[in-house]
Amino acid sequence: MNIRPFRVINRRKTKVIKVGKVNVGGESPISVQSMTNTITKDVKSTIKQIQEISKAGADIVRVSCPDEDSSKSLKEIVKHIDIPLVADIHFHYKRAIEAAESGADCLRINPGNIGDKKKIKEVIKSAKNNNCSIRIGVNAGSLERDILEKYKEPCPDALVESALRNIKILEDLDFNNFKISVKSSDVFLSVKSYIELSKKTNYPFHLGITEAGSYIPGSIKSAIGLGNLLMQGIGDTIRVSLSDDPIQEVKIGNEILKSIGLRNRGVKIISCPSCARQGFQVIDTVKILEEKLSHIEESITLSIIGCVVNGPGEAASTDIGVTGGGKDSSMLYINGVQTEKLVNKEIVSKVVDLVEKKAEEIRNKNK
Repeated sequence: MNIRPFRVINRRKTKVIKVGKVNVGGESPISVQSMTNTITKDVKSTIKQIQEISKAGADIVRVSCPDEDSSKSLKEIVKHIDIPLVADIHFHYKRAIEAAESGADCLRINPGNIGDKKKIKEVIKSAKNNNCSIRIGVNAGSLERDILEKYKEPCPDALVESALRNIKILEDLDFNNFKISVKSSDVFLSVKSYIELSKKTNYPFHLGITEAGSYIPGSIKSAIGLGNLLMQGIGDTIRVSLSDDPIQEVKIGNEILKSIGLRNRGVKIISCPSCARQGFQVIDTVKILEEKLSHIEESITLSIIGCVVNGPGEAASTDIGVTGGGKDSSMLYINGVQTEKLVNKEIVSKVVDLVEKKAEEIRNKNK
């Protein structure tokens, strides 16, 4: 069911760039990224993880290229993946050239860290020749020495000045196929930096709270920071940085977008926290359904509510709903309408069947 949003988010107007087959910026859907944590030159393991990240719902994936073996391994890796690949480069300009020539769709660099202008020119030439975009990756933890000396500590003005400096380097070389990030592990610093930079440039933004931490605190920090910016219309592609499996980054990224109506991929489950009124084990049921429905890509809403206090109301706004209440039985709703009673032990199998049928209907309709 399509529920009219209470608030329309007006996206910041930006240029559009291409990262492989994915458009970033303008009115393009906000994409979700993650990064491998395998040793890149271990080609087999890296390909496997990229495929898993893609299957989890990522639109773009990044790999680190700290040495020549890693950057040249991309040539074999790209043959086995169906997702745009970003090569993460820090200081050595040759790694960037090798990555572009090996099939990377984008280079994550700070031009100012590459070295003299001749080296930067060679990187830009390789990017142009290989249809490779660039991400300027400004980070509070690796600001240029003179900027850090000027501001004494990382602050929004420092990150913005670094970003504008790197933008000018690329523009002076007649290169405009890039996006920008101004990341920090501090939520307030990151948010303020992106807001201030958005007033000074119309290049697309890669959003992230860098080094956000482990699963729970990192997810919360990212949701607060990225959600704040996205609700102001700022942001064109996102990465949730967690000390966890990259698949979790993808899941949280997609959930952030879904929660504010910017992405509708997969099943959106509305469920209660459960209490003494619940007619069935809500928490266990939701966990099982999340796992069994994780493969669904179509946009479907599902409400799983333990009692009749809020259940019928939530069911009225979802495609499929289950409300507990009766003895060992619950009520099933389709498009907000009561259809039948379910024996509680059949809830999972019935809901999975209905969601899969609904997904098939959507696929057939969109053919």
